[in-house]
Amino acid sequence: MTDGIAGATERRIRTGQVELCVAELGDPARPTVMLVHGYPDSKEVWAKVATRLAGHGGFHVVLYDVRGSGRSTAPSPLRGGFTLEKLTDDFLAVADAVSPDRPVHLVGHDWGSVQSWEFVTVGRTQGRIASFTSLSGPSLDHYGHWLRKRLTRPTPRRVAQVLGQSARSWYVGALHTPKVPEALWRGPLGRYWPRILERAERVSSEGYPTASLPNDAAHGAWLYRDNVRERFRRPRADPYAHAPVQLIVPTKDPFISQRLYDDLETWVPELTRRTLAARHGMPLSRPDQLTAWIGEFITSVEEGAPRPGADSSGPYAQRFGGRLVLVTGAAGTIGRAICLAFAAAGARVVAVDQDAAGAARTASLARAAGAPQAWAEAADVSDEQAVEKLALKVAEEYGVVDVLVNDAEAGLTGGFLDTSADQWRRVLDINLWGVIHSCRTFGRQMAERGQGGHIVNTASAAAFHPSKVPAAYGASKAAVLALSESLRAELAGRDIGVSVICPGFARAGGDRPARRRRLRDYPPEKVADVVLRAALRDAAVVPVTPEARAARALSRVAPASLRALARLRRAR
Repeated sequence: MTDGIAGATERRIRTGQVELCVAELGDPARPTVMLVHGYPDSKEVWAKVATRLAGHGGFHVVLYDVRGSGRSTAPSPLRGGFTLEKLTDDFLAVADAVSPDRPVHLVGHDWGSVQSWEFVTVGRTQGRIASFTSLSGPSLDHYGHWLRKRLTRPTPRRVAQVLGQSARSWYVGALHTPKVPEALWRGPLGRYWPRILERAERVSSEGYPTASLPNDAAHGAWLYRDNVRERFRRPRADPYAHAPVQLIVPTKDPFISQRLYDDLETWVPELTRRTLAARHGMPLSRPDQLTAWIGEFITSVEEGAPRPGADSSGPYAQRFGGRLVLVTGAAGTIGRAICLAFAAAGARVVAVDQDAAGAARTASLARAAGAPQAWAEAADVSDEQAVEKLALKVAEEYGVVDVLVNDAEAGLTGGFLDTSADQWRRVLDINLWGVIHSCRTFGRQMAERGQGGHIVNTASAAAFHPSKVPAAYGASKAAVLALSESLRAELAGRDIGVSVICPGFARAGGDRPARRRRLRDYPPEKVADVVLRAALRDAAVVPVTPEARAARALSRVAPASLRALARLRRAR
């Protein structure tokens, strides 16, 4: 365990009876970004984000150990020394010292976000905060109003939301227990916390947490004791934000439900929402994405430009904002719909297809649909060297892919005895080997980056629905299903999710008779919606159409019935 952040200069600032340890990086003439850590952290939890913001971002970055943490001193007595009012005094003291003439851009995580909500909603800080980015920490006042609304006007759904969040917040009651949390943190919990953090967040503990952790955690229990019950009982009536707010919500947070932010527009006139497939410790596990979003948001505020996602609508508005999504088979109907859906959700899109003109058309439509950037790349996914060359180019020019969607496929009908060896090779080369090549190259890049990612492979209901006709097609899709489930198990430890979607009869082209298309087609836009939902929720196997869901269920509970149907029915 080490203390301090490489390249930072430190000074001490007195506020009331405590001294705060403040670290600075970057050019003081540039906009100031203030990073506030949570519990039981110290400022070093921000090291990866801070160095990136100060380096490539070009910002003046300020971090400080909250009172009682790291190399800041603790109040005496501890009781009453951690109220939100005193934490606000600390913030103003630091802001006045590091940026006396300009408002600061505030970023808070966990309890750093909780206290920062206080800063951005009280009158005495008005004019000192240019923007606020909130990570995994709600306002206690907003939380209090959220609870009151659901308890005074209960419905089954609202009661379930309260019970669900209460189960997630079990530790709050535990931290109110006298002396026990202090004893645990200074004993076994403090010793094992680095290992717990590694397993929970799947990050290395090198450089964090610091040696001060046991005392930091023991002191920080008073953050809860001094504030939570009081604000829940009597939330402020006017906790309105007086600066633009960016909310980044991790979808896998075990402590904070996404439902806590349902009413946030009531209190925040200028709100930008983002969603990230991550756990609670985003500053450690997702520094690149956080840096990009924080920098983009601050720049838009500084320049007075429209903020990304501020006026977005729809179920996936800005859920993939700024993330890099690569889709193979992008010139096809379904592949194009997937590209456009990710574009509308704010993603940067790489449209890949053998058809260069079709890929270019998809990229153009993606930009029109809302993608901040979209590119077209021509590649044959069945060619291993072509895919490796593509992966190198994408990484060098656009960055490491966050979401990979393998939708390129070759369709083929005909019985086993009627299918030639060349036809078998063509189908397997594209439908199976194309998926293998893309998963190997782009999946390896995701793993080496170490900040997670997601892979979506398109299979088919034919993967678990035997038929007399598309033997080669069904075999290739069954292999994709098996590959995806194995890959999901292997990559889970690297925080890379793998989903396989299994459409039934989706409108992929015009090669079937018009009558059959009308009766049995499924809009490609709905398939695209399923792909986005699978990536957000890290779903494993997702049957898409009604017949696909029925076939999946029968394959589990009555596989003999599917085999009987295969003998009786003709395939599509």
